[in-house]
Amino acid sequence: MKERETSILYLVLGLYTLMISWYYNHSIILLIIHYIFWPVYLIYELLIGHLAHGMWKTIPLSYFK
Repeated sequence: MKERETSILYLVLGLYTLMISWYYNHSIILLIIHYIFWPVYLIYELLIGHLAHGMWKTIPLSYFK
């Protein structure tokens, strides 16, 4: 059961990273590259501050409005 929980978390974080990539870049090529290396890209976005000041909530909500 623990393996299934981690795989769902891995999928959700991967989709979240793709939403971040599309929000900032609007490029299919970069979206594919970020899909391949999404853990590195997610850490990069956290370190440079693109998800600060509530943007971590604003980005996913922008797709559902």
